[in-house]
Amino acid sequence: MIISTLLHDIVAAGFLTNPAVRTAIVVGALSATVSSVVGLFTVVRGQSFAGHALSDIGAAGGSGAALANISPLLGFVAMNLIGALTLEAFQPKRVRGRDLVTGVVLGAILGIAALLLYLDTTLTTSTGTTVSVLFGSLFTLPSNSLPLAIGIGSVSIFTIAWIYRPLLLSSVSPELAQVQGVRVRWISLVFLLALAAAVSLSALLTGAILSTALLIGPPTIATRRTHSIRSALVLSIAIGIGVTLAGILLSYDSVAWTSQGVGWPVSFCIVALLTLVFFLVPRRTHTVGEHLTKDEPRSAPTPPSSSALVSK
Repeated sequence: MIISTLLHDIVAAGFLTNPAVRTAIVVGALSATVSSVVGLFTVVRGQSFAGHALSDIGAAGGSGAALANISPLLGFVAMNLIGALTLEAFQPKRVRGRDLVTGVVLGAILGIAALLLYLDTTLTTSTGTTVSVLFGSLFTLPSNSLPLAIGIGSVSIFTIAWIYRPLLLSSVSPELAQVQGVRVRWISLVFLLALAAAVSLSALLTGAILSTALLIGPPTIATRRTHSIRSALVLSIAIGIGVTLAGILLSYDSVAWTSQGVGWPVSFCIVALLTLVFFLVPRRTHTVGEHLTKDEPRSAPTPPSSSALVSK
């Protein structure tokens, strides 16, 4: 009785019976899972800037898809894959050089995104395209977008599972991975393609601008609390799905909080909850994150933490 009353007070009427909400829950949980898995390796590899760049690059694809009147997910995926291939093709060996290349590519494609968004605004009669592309519109996703989203998410997860061992080893110690015969450059390319798919799904959830939050937030929190990669992976997925479902519920409930009947954006609710979790969850000692940052540079042949991270 108490639980039923509490749920009635928290969950607004029609939440689970609303088709748009059910689609949002499925896509949101899928996006959170993929982003949490791929995001963990993004954090481990120190490629947060590349993830942020790809999420912004997707804005050009989303705006182009809106202009062509096709699924925005197709646009996000197409442009992010092009961006990932470009980053890998022109990626130098020095870390500083990688950031410079990433910055140049990001600036160029953001210019294209600005042009396409301008054309969307001036040449089409559709409204809200800019907000949808940049900040997401989860409740307006058609149900026929589910198969495509599930397919892209499944490919991304299976790709990470396929290259898990060499990816982890090359992330912790690239030189040691090369000594053991791992094709580090090939692994890097495959991972960037999986990263492109992950940020594309996340862009549906929180928009191109905020998709990095779901990619980096849960893994960062997980690595501050756990002692192994596998436990960090489980915790990252749990945090990602938890804040996503809670954000969807919060956004749906917020409609009743204003006299105009306008609720808070899902993207804002998810990012706000994720930020709250980040600051409320205390950091433990001797965690995965400490192992990864303790002995710089991480490319040392045999860092003390590499064997522990791979074996756990």
